[in-house]
Amino acid sequence: MTSKKIILKPEKEKSILHHHPWVFSGAVASSSGNPQPGETVEVLSSGGERLGWAAYSPYSSIRARVWSFDPDEVINEEYFYRKIEAAARLRTAINITKETNAFRLVHGEADGVPGLIVDCYPDVAVVQILSAGAEYWRDVLIDQVQQITGCKTVVERSDVEVRQLEGLPVREGLIRGENLPQRIKIEENGLHYWVDVIGGQKTGFYLDQRQNRKRIMALSKDREVLNAFCYTGGFTLCGLAGGARSVLSIDSSANALTLAAENLALNGFNPALNQWVEGNVFKELRTLRDRNKQFDLIILDPPKFAPTAAQAQKAARAYKDINLLAFKLLRNGGILVTFSCSGGVGRDLFQKIVADAALDAGVEAKIVEMLSQSADHPVALNFPESAYLKGLICVVG
Repeated sequence: MTSKKIILKPEKEKSILHHHPWVFSGAVASSSGNPQPGETVEVLSSGGERLGWAAYSPYSSIRARVWSFDPDEVINEEYFYRKIEAAARLRTAINITKETNAFRLVHGEADGVPGLIVDCYPDVAVVQILSAGAEYWRDVLIDQVQQITGCKTVVERSDVEVRQLEGLPVREGLIRGENLPQRIKIEENGLHYWVDVIGGQKTGFYLDQRQNRKRIMALSKDREVLNAFCYTGGFTLCGLAGGARSVLSIDSSANALTLAAENLALNGFNPALNQWVEGNVFKELRTLRDRNKQFDLIILDPPKFAPTAAQAQKAARAYKDINLLAFKLLRNGGILVTFSCSGGVGRDLFQKIVADAALDAGVEAKIVEMLSQSADHPVALNFPESAYLKGLICVVG
C-alpha cells in the first residue's frame, strides 16, 4: 500500500506485539520513503517483520500511532468507516441512550481511531482532531461521522494543548451545517442541562462523569454538600435531586457559573438551597477552613493538573493540597468524592496522594468505592492510558 516505513530498534517491538498503539520516538531506528505528518507508514521490526500500519507524526514524542496491527490491512476511507460504525454499534449495545441523549461516540485509541474524539449531542456532533494522523484524514472522518450519526451540524473543538505537541495549530468552530444554537439542551438521568459546545470546557459538558453524577444523587440525602470546581453545576444539580439540605458550589469561571444558575432554574430547584461562589478553589477552600465550616459531602472534580507523566510531581502537590483541605472540612462520618482526570497521574499514585492528604489532615478515612469514566468512554485492555478518570469515595471516621 505504501513504500513509507519506520523500522524499530532491536527489542522495541514488544509493545506493538502486545497491541499497544503508540510508537515512541526512542523506539524508532529509521524511516524510509520520507513520510509526511499524518501519512500512513508500515511498522517493521528490526528484523523486518511486518507489525502493522500507523500514522506518522514527526514532531511528537509519540512518533507513530497504530491504525491496524494486521499487516494485510488497507488504511483507506472504508477502514475508518468500519471503525466509526463499530463504535456506534457499541454505544447501541450498551443502551447509552436509555439514560441520556448526549454521549461519546468515538473515544480515540480505545475505539481504534487514535486522535479522534466524537461527542454526540442532540442533532450536533462535536469532534476533536488530536493527532497528525487524524488531521490527515480529517475531512474523511468528519464526512463519516455525519453519515453515521445523521447530524447535520458538526462543531470542531481541536483547541487543546496536545495538538501543539503534534505540530498542529488549534482549530475550533462550526465546520458543517448552519444556525448552531448558542446552547443545546440535553437530558441525563432525568435532569436537563444547557450546554455550550463552542465556549464550554472539553466539548461542552463532562460526559465522562455521567455515572458518577448519578452516584452523587444516591449519596446526598439530607447532607450539606460542597461541590468544588463545579463548572456548569452537574454535581450540584444531582446533589439537589438527591435531597441535599444545601449545596455550596465553587468555580473560577463566571461564564460557567452563569450557565450553572440557568441549569438550576431549568430543573426547577429552589435557588435558596444552593450558593454559587466565583473564585479560586484553593483559596476558597482555605477560607472555609479558616471559618471552621463543615460539610457532610464534598466533591472535588478539578481540571487536568498533569496531562503527561512529566508534570505528575507538580500535579501531586496540587491534588494533595485540595484533598487535605477537603478532609479538614468534613464532619466525622462525612464523605469525600475526589477525582483526577490527569493522564500523568495513575490510579495507584492518586490513591497514595489522597492517603497522604488524610494523614496530614489528621483523619482516618476508608475507600468505600472506586469510580471511573462512563461506559461510553471505554477502556481498551491493550491501551491502559484510556482509563484516565480516577475517582475515590472516601468516608471519614
